[in-house]
Amino acid sequence: MAGMGDQLFGMHGNALALRSQRLALLASNIANAATPGYKARDMDFGKALSAATEGASVNKAADEALGYRVPLEASIDGNTVELSTEQTIFAENAVQYRTTLSFLEGRIGTVMQALKGE
Repeated sequence: MAGMGDQLFGMHGNALALRSQRLALLASNIANAATPGYKARDMDFGKALSAATEGASVNKAADEALGYRVPLEASIDGNTVELSTEQTIFAENAVQYRTTLSFLEGRIGTVMQALKGE
């Protein structure tokens, strides 16, 4: 059945799952903006999607693409979260998530119409 999903959705199913994981990661960074010593993390989305497309599981691909963000300005308490940067990247990723979701919804709608014979 996974093969059929791959044929119907291509890389977009993996992209949606990876974008969801990245949203959670960025939200965690934002939530910990005032936590002393917290190190902001992010995922190299392109690297993760490439690994998932080549056959790695989405979770493994995401784990392998994780890294720490290097802040532009050092914080006295060791926290590397730059709130404006995190919020901007979160918003960009949320728009990309919604775009991918809209594409998949359209694809599912097309398949449903074909199954109904419309």
